[in-house]
Amino acid sequence: MEIIHIVLGKANPDRLNGVNKVVYNLATEQQKAGKMVQLWGITSDLMHNYPSRNFKTLLFKAEKNPFRINTILKQQILEHQSAVFHFHGGWIPVFYSLSKFLAKHQIKFVITPHGAYNSIAMERSQLRKTIYFNLFEKHLIKKAYKTHSIGQSEVDGLKKLMPTSSSYLLPYGFETEQTIKTTKNNEFTIGFVGRIDMHTKGLDLLLEAFYNFQKKVKNTKLWIIGNGKDLIKMEKFIHEKQLKNVVFWGKKFGNEKDELISKMHVFAHPSRNEGLPTSVLEAASLGTAVIVSKATNVAEYVAEFNAGIAIDNNNIKQLEDAFMVFYQNYLKNELESYEIGGKSMLNSVFSWSNLVEQYDHLYQ
Repeated sequence: MEIIHIVLGKANPDRLNGVNKVVYNLATEQQKAGKMVQLWGITSDLMHNYPSRNFKTLLFKAEKNPFRINTILKQQILEHQSAVFHFHGGWIPVFYSLSKFLAKHQIKFVITPHGAYNSIAMERSQLRKTIYFNLFEKHLIKKAYKTHSIGQSEVDGLKKLMPTSSSYLLPYGFETEQTIKTTKNNEFTIGFVGRIDMHTKGLDLLLEAFYNFQKKVKNTKLWIIGNGKDLIKMEKFIHEKQLKNVVFWGKKFGNEKDELISKMHVFAHPSRNEGLPTSVLEAASLGTAVIVSKATNVAEYVAEFNAGIAIDNNNIKQLEDAFMVFYQNYLKNELESYEIGGKSMLNSVFSWSNLVEQYDHLYQ
């Protein structure tokens, strides 16, 4: 069986695009396991400016009309009619057109929306999304062999949109072989890594909770790693609140990013909407305790394995209280249990060696 992943972009792991990073890791692990794997990227830039990889990558020019399929892409599909195609992402017009093309030629495809159908995601531009869903997206889902959800929130969201729909629930994996091991920062440090999107990532909640927490604990820092559209908005909040010890590191990748995460005492991710955040798994693999909202779809695992603390969505008080719990453990030098719990969580739930074979059931 040949598996062909289709994504907008190039599946470059050195970008802040979470979907591209997940697809890169999935294709890499499937290839390692001896699967026949290709990745096809639809992009405005056909330059192969990404790190080397163990799977074949083809790039196709994105058309000006977002619903139009590149002619060369059509030709390639017809040359791989026995393959299973795997779409990644939701609300992508060309995927609707591809679904019609594949169905016409009786070619099997599955789709992973990566959080696009969560109820919280639907609240943003709700009218426009509802119209688009009824005109296009629901027809794509009906034609799909299976719809794959990586978190329970997406299963629930899809049920609200299409009560008769069903989802194949399976998380993606994470490579736990980390060699980075540094000393924790001298001062109690809370961190975040990801796209600077205040609402989606819950960064407004993070700043409010840190503001309240810092009134009680002065010798603490907040590290923000990443970039995005709301950076100026965050800086304005910090200036107005006269918040101290907030450090913006900008975009970081590879060992440089991992070293910063490993120096944190706590990794906070109070997101309002996620598929499944890689950054939380990275933090756990680097021995950093985590705080996650239920919307991240990892809260249940974090609580079960004592990898950190799970909080309700949009709950500033619980977030602040979690900071205090970790701070008290930090003073008593008792954070190691969270590190052990995080490693256990990764090995038990997110081990690629277990998950790769389960992904075969998605295609069969």
